[in-house]
Amino acid sequence: MIPFSIAGIQMNISMEHENITAMGHKLDVVMARFPWVQMVVFSELAPYGPQPYHAQPTAGPAEQIFCQMAAKHGLWLLPGSMFERIGDNVFNTTPVIGPNGKVVTRYRKMFPFLPYEMGIKPGTEFCVFDVPNIGRFGVSICYDMWFPETTRTLVSMGAECILHPTMTDTIDRDVELPIARASATINQCYFFDVNGVGDCGTGQSIVVGPSGYVVHQAGGGEEIIPVEIDLSRVRREREVGIRGLGQTLKSFRDRPIEFPVYQKHLGKEEDYLNSLGPLIKPTRGSRSDPVGLPAGAIAGPDGAIVRVADIGATASPVEIAAPYHP
Repeated sequence: MIPFSIAGIQMNISMEHENITAMGHKLDVVMARFPWVQMVVFSELAPYGPQPYHAQPTAGPAEQIFCQMAAKHGLWLLPGSMFERIGDNVFNTTPVIGPNGKVVTRYRKMFPFLPYEMGIKPGTEFCVFDVPNIGRFGVSICYDMWFPETTRTLVSMGAECILHPTMTDTIDRDVELPIARASATINQCYFFDVNGVGDCGTGQSIVVGPSGYVVHQAGGGEEIIPVEIDLSRVRREREVGIRGLGQTLKSFRDRPIEFPVYQKHLGKEEDYLNSLGPLIKPTRGSRSDPVGLPAGAIAGPDGAIVRVADIGATASPVEIAAPYHP
């Protein structure tokens, strides 16, 4: 075993002001308390929050500050992610900075959280990098995790640990936790899912090992999560199977079929996915049903259809929620 230590930083992220100064303070705290940590990962959009007007050019001033932080402490650093402007396009990008303060690579989020992250261009290149004498790491960001093909591809490229900054401040965090665990389990890898708190996150960061066991799950407040990983455990799991059982990566490699679902059939009427309609943000009373609501009706609780005429000043909540039958 060659030990390698990663600290996830679950910290308060403000949308009102920059967070870079606070991130630098957190790094100082980490290295003072846990000097054995070799890599630090912050949450998605940690430096400025989710405001595209903070977008910076590639290798801009903020990135240079983070390079100085990494060199100061001699550690690997993923400072969450930032909006990056290239020409007329804005990407959600995380740099990977080495202990010498140099950017090793950059990853641009492949799946912006559409339709809510409108105007952000998706990246098209997967990101893996090697830590000398330790192993190979892969990077994905937030919504990427919801598409298992992203993690599968990183693992197929040799990644043994997935670093996954996220910014989840919504009610689906409880759904993301089992996705993170499943991602680690079916790919037999470590999975570091680091969320923020405050304006930009509900916390509950999670670290999962290659056997599918939760190494640590954070609460809803600020936390420093230092974890020592053992990539020889990943290699053993992939050799003999998860907990000595399913050898999923070998079975995937030896599959007898390709998956036609990955072949786009744009414009063909028989393509079910094309029948789902446009990727747009819902509005009040809207439905995914292409024929829309019946005349004089709106969508009520749990998708029930309510006749507008039935909603008056004296109507009770029960009456308002009563199903409408055309």
